[in-house]
Amino acid sequence: MTTESLQLLGVDSGTLPPMGFQLPVGLHTVEVSLDAEERATAVTQLVRDIYPLGEEPLWDVMSATYSAMADEMLSNGVSFFGIGLYDIGNRGVAHCALTVAVFESDQTDQDVVAHGTLKILSQDRVRDVRWLDLPCGPAVSAISLRSLLVDGKFTRDGTDQELLMGQIQVHVPFSTGPYTAVFTLDTASMDQWDDFSRAMADIVRSVDFNAIPPQDGQSE
Repeated sequence: MTTESLQLLGVDSGTLPPMGFQLPVGLHTVEVSLDAEERATAVTQLVRDIYPLGEEPLWDVMSATYSAMADEMLSNGVSFFGIGLYDIGNRGVAHCALTVAVFESDQTDQDVVAHGTLKILSQDRVRDVRWLDLPCGPAVSAISLRSLLVDGKFTRDGTDQELLMGQIQVHVPFSTGPYTAVFTLDTASMDQWDDFSRAMADIVRSVDFNAIPPQDGQSE
């Protein structure tokens, strides 16, 4: 996995100030906040990018699945989601999921919002919560690990298995309005945790509230 070559993707809507940030190559995204027709087109392209050797029946099923996911995410404030797939040779494929949600607050001062977020998140002892100084302003990160028990009917050897999941979440207050962007990366590919951590760091360091997003809402 490399984060050297980055793509620009902007998030914009009729009610939110623009926000630009960069994504690592290999992360396939859909801007959920597009209108329904554009979102459906973006989902179709996402499915074909993820399954380039697939056929129409698979693409149709997965497009319907991801479209339903996008609709649900939109109702929960998610601006876009992405799926990262990275070939790791004979060990298979490393994967991660990235979402960005934007929430309105009652404060416009970035420091006030960040300090409030830090205080609230620090109450959860399961998370490693830290203050961040990003080029776009203050932010707060929260890292957590959790174990899930996978039923044996879904495993190769038929036995129940424990799956370790990692999550990196970064809350970034807007400098241009009373909003906070929440970047969340989830992965079960823990052997690539360091790579995904560096990728997430690159993403949030690139956040720019003065960026002009692409007019079509897609990656350049």
